[in-house]
Amino acid sequence: MLSRRELKEFCSLWWEFLSIPTKRWFARFENAKGALAEGLYRQRGKFARPFIHSGMLGIGAMGIMLAPIISAELPGGNPWQLPAPSAVLSAATENPATITSVSDKVRDKVIDYVVQDGDTISTIAEKFGVSVETILWQNKLTKTSKLKSGQKIQVLPVTGVLHKVAKGETIYSIAKKLDAEPQAIVDFPFNTFVNDETFALAVGQELVIPDGTMPEERPVTSLARRQTPNAGAVAASGSFAWPVQGTFTQGFSWYHKGIDIANRAAPDILAADSGTIVNASASAGGYGIMVIIDHGNGYQTLYAHLSQLYVGVGQTVRRGDALGKMGSTGRSTGTHLHFEILTGGGKINPLEALK
Repeated sequence: MLSRRELKEFCSLWWEFLSIPTKRWFARFENAKGALAEGLYRQRGKFARPFIHSGMLGIGAMGIMLAPIISAELPGGNPWQLPAPSAVLSAATENPATITSVSDKVRDKVIDYVVQDGDTISTIAEKFGVSVETILWQNKLTKTSKLKSGQKIQVLPVTGVLHKVAKGETIYSIAKKLDAEPQAIVDFPFNTFVNDETFALAVGQELVIPDGTMPEERPVTSLARRQTPNAGAVAASGSFAWPVQGTFTQGFSWYHKGIDIANRAAPDILAADSGTIVNASASAGGYGIMVIIDHGNGYQTLYAHLSQLYVGVGQTVRRGDALGKMGSTGRSTGTHLHFEILTGGGKINPLEALK
């Protein structure tokens, strides 16, 4: 019988005998695995295209074979079966009368339409899907205007106003003027901009203003009307009174060289101090109807956006005399007075000089 020491030595020798071929076998396996992996790596992608093409061909063939079976099981029968040609022809020839209709294609610009017999402003508006007011505004017509056969009128692509951009106008000022949303102007796909990020506009370009409304024209009383008599010899007091009562709506800034005072009642505008009228004009651009008084002491005062004039150039006025009536002419969005004080060194803040 083997002792414990001999048994231990026998097992050690037996393990050593078995481990040698086992290690050799694992070494060969690892070498073969490495060679296979290297071969596959070198041949990567070689069979990808044939495999994909074969797979797609198989899927297509399977779809062709299964399509009749699937269609037979559907409740409506074969969905791929076209209607008989006779049905289409009969539907097309039941009524031989021809009807002229407007194309369903989206209109990207203003079109010229030739008035036909029986056309009215309302029927044309309905035909093109725009409002009656849109037709009237674009063609400078009134609700009582009569159309004649053969007459050409312009039709906008949508309800709204076609606006020609003037100097200094922006998307926001145009939207405010025409009671529209700036975003709607930007979103209209056929409006273009000089810069698509800032929505800059070019003077003279035309914009479609969706759902815009044309502002009502404000009648202007004749400028030759003179209600305030000449004051004769006058001398400035050197201090300035408020030219009108109302709500203070805008102050003096680097881009707005005056103050704005609004009053819906449109009261008379009064001279802030005595002096001589050196300008009383309706052709002053953004100022609209305006008056300028020279006070003879290095100061002048300017009154803009009037609706009526009560004075003329060369006339003298005393402090508190009426110069005209508050209005909203020129570049204005509501009834108010724009008031400035001018000196040889430029324009000053009127709030610093008014008493």
